[in-house]
Parts: sequence; structure tokens; C-alpha cells
Amino acid sequence: MMSSKTSRLLMSLERFKHQKKAVMVFKPALDDRYHATDVVSHSGWHHPAHVIKTGADILQPLADAEHPPDVVAVDEAFMVPGIAEILVWLYRSGMHVVVSTLDLSYAGKPFREVEKLMAHATSIEKCTAVCTECGGDAHYTHRKADVPDEINVGGGELYEPRCWLHFLPIA
Repeated sequence: MMSSKTSRLLMSLERFKHQKKAVMVFKPALDDRYHATDVVSHSGWHHPAHVIKTGADILQPLADAEHPPDVVAVDEAFMVPGIAEILVWLYRSGMHVVVSTLDLSYAGKPFREVEKLMAHATSIEKCTAVCTECGGDAHYTHRKADVPDEINVGGGELYEPRCWLHFLPIA
């Protein structure tokens, strides 16, 4: 969180646009923090997207497209069940796939969908936030409230970035 993951995704899309590549963007239905259908960064940058609940939901917009896109981009992939299988299939089919996601939960455990994706990634760029305790590089997400589900959409009211020294993993 707050590591510019979505901003970097949107910058990549801008580059693809200059390369005259057709892009199709997806976002999880769970994430409606800033906009119901656009992918939006914390700084306000945005791009229209198809809203999906599962990885399989990507297939219909692709089938409906007049021309298949050169690039498929997914924001917050960790929130989408079944996303890994679909994205790996698209990649193996020759499509360029770009993903923005957290890799670890607030408990410090890898998200299963992201684990599956990373094995097939040709490039991984880890984005770090700033630790709210010391100002160091934050690779972890601290959940400030006790809520039952592994995935809960929220911002600074629920989560804050932390470095390893200030991260409090939950067993």
C-alpha cells in the first residue's frame, strides 16, 4: 500500500499507448475505493477498466473486443480468485500481461494467486512504501484494526506500510 504500484501500472499503460499498443485493463469488483469502474491511483491518475469478480471474467471482454488487445493489465490482482491461471494462459498465448498487486497479506503470508503468477513473471518490480514508524523502506502492510477476513479493502484508516523492524506479523 502507498508504494505507487498502481501509478507504475498506469505509467506502463501510457508507454504502451505511445507504442500504439491496444490495452485492456481490469480491476477487482471488491476495490471500489476511488471509482466503481476506473483504476485510480492514490494521486488521482485513472484509466477505464473492466470490473471483474474472478479471473474467468476476463474472458468475455476479450471475446467481445473487436480486435484482441496487445496488452492485458490487472490492478490489485491479489483480490481476484482464479486470476493466475487466466493470466498465465494469456501470456502463453502471446499476450503481454502487466499486473499490479500486493504479494503479502497483512499477516506476512503470500497471496496464493500472486505466488502462482510470480513463477511465470518475466520481470518483477517490487515497489516499496515509506514506513509510518521510521521512514525506512516498507515492504509490509500492517493492519491497524482487527477484522476477520484476509482481504479487506481499505486505505490509511485500516492499513499502513511498515518496514521489517516495525512490522507486527500476526500468527
